[in-house]
Amino acid sequence: MIIIIFVQKYKMTSLTEENYLKAIYNLNSSKGTKASTNAIAAKMETKASSVTDMIKRLNEKNLIVYQKYQPVYLTEEGKKVAISIIRKHRLWEYFLVENLKFGWDEVHDIAEQLEHIQSKELTNRLDKFLDFPRYDPHGDPIPNMNGEFPNRKREKLSNAKKGDNVMVTGVKDDSTEFLNYLKQLKIQLGTTLSIHATNAFDQSISIQTEEGIPISISEKVSNNLFIKSLS
Repeated sequence: MIIIIFVQKYKMTSLTEENYLKAIYNLNSSKGTKASTNAIAAKMETKASSVTDMIKRLNEKNLIVYQKYQPVYLTEEGKKVAISIIRKHRLWEYFLVENLKFGWDEVHDIAEQLEHIQSKELTNRLDKFLDFPRYDPHGDPIPNMNGEFPNRKREKLSNAKKGDNVMVTGVKDDSTEFLNYLKQLKIQLGTTLSIHATNAFDQSISIQTEEGIPISISEKVSNNLFIKSLS
């Protein structure tokens, strides 16, 4: 008697694989960047040789589309995994800030751990418990259970003009260092700013906060702050 055993390809993803999928998604979603081997290595803070090994593994699982010397792209299945991780990360950040009163500069590393919980039921119940928030504490859109992101035009503070009144709606750089710097300036989500002057020499911007404090904002900072016009 001949017994034929069909072995189903292992589809579960490890924590490291999930981090790579998220990195590839974010690189390809950012304007002006592509998920090349070197870009992924820089994003993951690892060696290019380690990236190559991981790319081969993800390709075997049909989670990415890979051709030698070409940028990496996610398959539909890979995209679903990446968006699911992003959804969990941003929901947990929202929960930590709104319910446990963490600062917006404290939640990223904790959410990095919580985003790998596999239970879809827990994620959906968390979403419902939070009343289906559309944006995380840094202003980034939270995808729904179908993987759909809310639409919102994002304008940088660097594009504001003299006389504009604007509100801070998000940050491009959510590093602890940058968020701590904004805290020192008393700038957070919802802070209103008045644009007093723009400097053509170094692209800095003179602003006034809602507390009446005059501040000079560098081009680097203004390029990392998203705003909406109140004028």
